Amino acid sequence: MSGKIVSIIFILSLLLVDCSNRQEQHDQGSSNEESAPAKIDFEQVFYNFGDLKQGEQVSFVFEFTNTGGSPLLIKDAAASCGCTVPSFNKEPIAPGEEGGIEVVFDSSGRRGNQYKTVMVKTNTPRRDVRLTIKANVIE
Repeated sequence: MSGKIVSIIFILSLLLVDCSNRQEQHDQGSSNEESAPAKIDFEQVFYNFGDLKQGEQVSFVFEFTNTGGSPLLIKDAAASCGCTVPSFNKEPIAPGEEGGIEVVFDSSGRRGNQYKTVMVKTNTPRRDVRLTIKANVIE
């Protein structure tokens, strides 16, 4: 009888050790993934169009690189006003790859110094990046 008990205890201890090893391996795999998130690095986050005649439409592409270790996703890009329209590729950007967000500004109905922002939402730890354009609209 004591031999059966020793055998059962031995088998249970092997199962417990196996479970702990699997949990440890899972935890290490998770930490490797978490240590290399996507990271978006813009060449610049501000652009000045200078003087524009009222009614002109202009555009600029804010270029960036994914300098992280995971695919970068641009979830959304929202402008502060209807006169500014951002567009971007919705496909994931691999680590080391480049992309761009085009911002089109329509100066119709505007006058004087204009500052417009585009909030870019991503899957990076920072999550949001603000891009800003400026223009001086003259008549």
